[in-house]
Amino acid sequence: MAVSENKRKNNDNYNKKCDYISIRPLKERGEQIRQAAKLAGQSLQGYILQACAERMTREGQPLELPD
Repeated sequence: MAVSENKRKNNDNYNKKCDYISIRPLKERGEQIRQAAKLAGQSLQGYILQACAERMTREGQPLELPD
């Protein structure tokens, strides 16, 4: 299904604000992370970002995430 011009523009504007960080865990570890996110009721991205924020806070580098 084709994406409307308005939707594409909105996606482009959102993506301009985003950084891109790639991780490549071994398949078994990746599946464990996906399952943990699912059990927590979170998206994979949300789960990983929350884990990073919690560690940064513990290490004295708090990261502010939008709600």
